[in-house]
Amino acid sequence: MRCDLLTLFPAAVEPYLAIGVLGRGIASGAIDVRVHDLRRWAVNRYGQVDDEPFGGGPGMVLMASAVVPAVRAVAACAPEPPHVVLPDPRGRRFDDAVARELAARPRTLFVCGRYEGLDERIHETLQADEISLGDFVLSGGEIAALAMLDAAARHVPGVVGDPDSVTADSFTSGLLDHPVYTRPREYEGMRVPEVLLSGDHGAIRSWRLRRAVRDTLLRRPDLLRRGWRELSEEARRLAAEVAREEGLEWPPAPDARGDGPIR
Repeated sequence: MRCDLLTLFPAAVEPYLAIGVLGRGIASGAIDVRVHDLRRWAVNRYGQVDDEPFGGGPGMVLMASAVVPAVRAVAACAPEPPHVVLPDPRGRRFDDAVARELAARPRTLFVCGRYEGLDERIHETLQADEISLGDFVLSGGEIAALAMLDAAARHVPGVVGDPDSVTADSFTSGLLDHPVYTRPREYEGMRVPEVLLSGDHGAIRSWRLRRAVRDTLLRRPDLLRRGWRELSEEARRLAAEVAREEGLEWPPAPDARGDGPIR
């Protein structure tokens, strides 16, 4: 997997690429990440890449005459044409399925916006994949691009040392992850559940699945609605049991659709 990041602030992203999972993935050669400074394509010798919006209003707008040539030049610097991604609040919502989709692509180019936004002609020209992290505003696209890259890279073979940790992550199974504990066994009166100390792997697996189902039902029932078809029969049965125990309305059926109540 190759990833290019086009940004006004390379210094904002480069330190993160040197640490943790991404750093190890880059060092091992499992992923190849290149950072490109947008000011290399400035429209004049003063390094200008933005200007005031026509019609008035606050902020500055990144110029099509800087961004479009930059994207074209970065795209041409490797034989594989990139899948261009624009972090944008108008885009489709990012989730684990989108992360897997990006991970499967041989090359992705993130274009990190800044200031008031991008000249609309950038969107019209690039016809990029616009993706949103959620309904909130960031100062720029760098944080969003790094979040997407980090999530996608975890699905690239060889990036995460223990592949089981990826398959057990939240959202991978359609459920939130189960609670985890480590030493000490007791902290401020709170004890580790005895089942986790029992050595009974079957009981531990059952406890973890039940807690994952319970936490998802209570905290993120939308995940159950969306992923109902993919859940195991055991997980569906546990969802019904937990709903009864918690006094929640629960009309489960195998023909549930992700865009409405579980029916």
